[in-house]
Amino acid sequence: MTLETILPPERALFGVPGGSKKRVLEFFSTFIAQNTPSLDSQEVFARLIGRERLGSTGIGNGVAIPHARSPHCHSPVAAFLQLAEPIDFDAIDGEPVDLVFVLLVPEEADDTHLALLSQVASIMNDVDTRVALRKSNSQRELHERLIEAIRRQTPTPL
Repeated sequence: MTLETILPPERALFGVPGGSKKRVLEFFSTFIAQNTPSLDSQEVFARLIGRERLGSTGIGNGVAIPHARSPHCHSPVAAFLQLAEPIDFDAIDGEPVDLVFVLLVPEEADDTHLALLSQVASIMNDVDTRVALRKSNSQRELHERLIEAIRRQTPTPL
């Protein structure tokens, strides 16, 4: 399982209104529940907020990777949000966040969850990737740049 397989073009969202961490997580929860029949927006939101209470998923450099497990999630789900304006996300470096990569995984998906989180962190730690994503001018361009970054980070099978 790779990020490319769980991040379709319609889940790379360009110019998302921010406002606050809570609003962004509510927006994602509503969006993903509307597009994934087995998921309930309130349950997704509660799980994401619960994870944030353990410690912010703001990893620095304007990036956050909110993630959670859900018993109603049957396979991993990813979405990427480029925010219209940076927001306070309680990031480890204190900087506001404008790039948000959200992951939902099944309750029992330990190895998958860790592998996907590692892949996201690796991609989002690349300065050139962050610059390219911030320069995107459309949803299509945003998705294309994300997929290019994912492919650069994914080892080619022998």
